[in-house]
Amino acid sequence: MTPRTKKTTKRHRASYKLRIIPLGGMEEVGKNMTIFEYGNDIIVLDMGLQFPEEGMHGIDYIIPNISYLKGKEKNVKAVIFSHGHLDHIGAAPILLERLGYPTILGRPLTLAMVKHRQEDYKPKSSNLLKVLPIKDIKNQFSFGAFKIGFFQVDHSIMDAVGVILETPEGTILHPGDWTLDKDKHGKPILDYSRLSKTIKRPTILMLESLGSVDIRPSASHDEMHKNLAEIIKNSEGRIVIGTFASQIERVNWIMQAAQEAGKKIALDGYSMKMNIEIARKLGYVKIKKEALIKVGAIGDYPDNKIIVIATGAQGEGNAVLSRIINGSHKNIKLKKTDTVVLSSSIIPGNEATIQKLKDGLYRQCDNVIHGDLMDIHVSGHGNREDILYMLKSIKPNYFIPVYGHHYMLREAAKLAANNGMKKNNIFVLDNGEVAEFEKGKTKILDKKVDASNVFVDGLGIGDVGNIVLKDRQVMADDGMVVTVIQVNTKTRKVINNPDIITRGFIHIKSSEALMEKIRMHAKKLTQDIIQKNMPKKHEQWGAIRARLRDDLSDFIFKETERHPMVLPVIIKV
Repeated sequence: MTPRTKKTTKRHRASYKLRIIPLGGMEEVGKNMTIFEYGNDIIVLDMGLQFPEEGMHGIDYIIPNISYLKGKEKNVKAVIFSHGHLDHIGAAPILLERLGYPTILGRPLTLAMVKHRQEDYKPKSSNLLKVLPIKDIKNQFSFGAFKIGFFQVDHSIMDAVGVILETPEGTILHPGDWTLDKDKHGKPILDYSRLSKTIKRPTILMLESLGSVDIRPSASHDEMHKNLAEIIKNSEGRIVIGTFASQIERVNWIMQAAQEAGKKIALDGYSMKMNIEIARKLGYVKIKKEALIKVGAIGDYPDNKIIVIATGAQGEGNAVLSRIINGSHKNIKLKKTDTVVLSSSIIPGNEATIQKLKDGLYRQCDNVIHGDLMDIHVSGHGNREDILYMLKSIKPNYFIPVYGHHYMLREAAKLAANNGMKKNNIFVLDNGEVAEFEKGKTKILDKKVDASNVFVDGLGIGDVGNIVLKDRQVMADDGMVVTVIQVNTKTRKVINNPDIITRGFIHIKSSEALMEKIRMHAKKLTQDIIQKNMPKKHEQWGAIRARLRDDLSDFIFKETERHPMVLPVIIKV
């Protein structure tokens, strides 16, 4: 390399900017993924999924849109996973494959869960992963312009870490999901003030703000353990505890308490059994084999000696608790004397589903215990007071609230501004917006990157778009009407009466008069259109079908005030 080339390279690097680009997690709960870009070096934090919202019929889950990285795959130096929840690792198998399997970093449990999900996606594909484990919280790595470090965080899953990204333009601190565990005096156990003293400035704090509207005092683990121990010890019948499968530390504690009480433990739910098995192999869970039984064997023991730890506390349709309620579970039928414990918080958006779950449990069981009655769950997310504590401890130069609905991010921003932070240094971003840092100046670029939803439906990834979803919504709301019309192309006449097929619109046998109206109107309408403009080219039949669809839709709405999907089928004979 000549001196001239070196000088050019230095000058070029001097013009580099730090860009922070969230692809998810800024307008929803889930789908968390953020790009950090400096020059030709890119670091990605998390690759999460989002579960479908109401109205997304048939969608399995939603993943971030990585079209911005197309052509930049080689620039992706590393992907860091902050912890093993699906809203942070769920999209990893699909996105890592599309990026050509860049190096991935994470703590042992997190990486084990990523590998397992990779195998579920494509068997024997986990050997394609380039894994760099974070063996110690003090580990440091360098990737291009990025120096990467970590710090300890409290969360509801083992091996969660906060991430430090040092660049020439500033240092980003990102705890991922976090909460503040407190001692019996209510004092936070972890002290983050050291970060304000040891980290190279300027600093950019990207803080999960899901709890920015939560003013309730945080429950303590001591109180939760005390209440759960009381239930385990004193319940006369069987105990069914519903919690998140990722709450490995809590499940381990429950199993230890059950073992000490001389009770048998049955784990139920694929993800529950899988996560505990992964944690057991890593040595994070230690339980005597004789204490564990299969759920099919619970009838072999007295009711007061049985504890079932199961998935489904969010009311998921095919999870264990839902199957128990609807009677489709092969081994568990609730008894009035059973005790059901819902040891989980409500994920925003699941309120109605969980209400139905509670109603179903109360109908079948006299002893249902949940967070409204007793502290049996400690949230993995810091509340409003905790967010303020983090801001005061870390003292960032810039603040970007993340991971929540827009109103949550706004509330976190207001909290920072009301406590002395300059408003110009607080940025509330949407997915796809680009925050740019250069030579002490910061701005949000006018042009956004594509962060539109990518829907996963069965084996299809991205082949279902908003138009298809809208069609599914129409069919779900008002059903579908298919008209099958035969046309003689020589005589320009409609042959016979049209056949009408409906699904989800009306019951044909009880609406014969309406069906006859639709049939006659479709016949006359088709005849009129064809007589006025007999198609001479193949393409014109499409225009006739479109007009027939629109006119027939208007007719059906006048008759019923419903908007079913209308599909005209013209058979040319």
